[in-house]
Amino acid sequence: MDMPVAHPAPHHALHSAPAPPLSIRRPADQLAPVVLASPHSGRDYPDDFVATARLDPLGLRRSEDSFVDELFADAPGLGLPLLAAHFPRAFCDANREAWELDPAMFADTLPDWVNTTSPRVGAGLGTIARVVATGESIYRAKLPFAEAERRVRDYWQPYHTALRDLLAETRTRFGSCLLVDCHSMPASGGGSRTGAGPADIVLGDAYGTSCAPALTRLVEQELSRLGYIVRRNDPYAGGYITRHYGRPRERIHALQIEIARPLYMDETMIVPSQRFATMRRHLNALVATLAARAGDLMA
Repeated sequence: MDMPVAHPAPHHALHSAPAPPLSIRRPADQLAPVVLASPHSGRDYPDDFVATARLDPLGLRRSEDSFVDELFADAPGLGLPLLAAHFPRAFCDANREAWELDPAMFADTLPDWVNTTSPRVGAGLGTIARVVATGESIYRAKLPFAEAERRVRDYWQPYHTALRDLLAETRTRFGSCLLVDCHSMPASGGGSRTGAGPADIVLGDAYGTSCAPALTRLVEQELSRLGYIVRRNDPYAGGYITRHYGRPRERIHALQIEIARPLYMDETMIVPSQRFATMRRHLNALVATLAARAGDLMA
């Protein structure tokens, strides 16, 4: 499925689905064992979801990693595939287990096998989120469990099927694979749990367990060379995707990248800023470095 990256929506408008749940932009020839993915930059909001929400369009968009897919949109031209979710994080979060659900959100009793006790559920940010990233409640009323089943089936599962297939194809062809899981963080998100100053970019490798240290070091050095303050695993060590797919012993590595939004966008209006082009150019340099060197560091 080779589809163009959607043009960014204005902050006052929401794109309604039934759009495809994801896109895979493939290079003419994949040149290196690297896959890029953006699970949280989707901005296709189903009409029935918007109708059940108590928030206005701008409020619903507070959970997006807005425009991250656009920042990495040149990756296919540099020889690497790019997977992007089209559905928004506030609707269904691909960076969670399939069934992390808050029982207080649903009108019916949840099955015993649903994970109702994870820290993400407690924070209101499960697979079906109760709140947006700024803390406001999303829904006017409780949901039927059948709605969660539909979202997992029609959105979460296709995204993870596509991701697994891309990783498997890449490892089969090259012998190994690096997944770069691409995210952004709010201006306040780069603060350290230990009191250090804010970082521009946080790299998450699950404290060295999801990715070879040499790969994390390469990304850290390249971004530092470009002038960014980079920190590892603080405060973001990697979410479900990083921890689930990052299996270095099986020659699949996963590294999460969190980019501070003020570096490329206006967080209030949710529009790209004048710094967007610079950030995109610097990320192209990082992608080119990975294309040239990542394979040797996984050998």
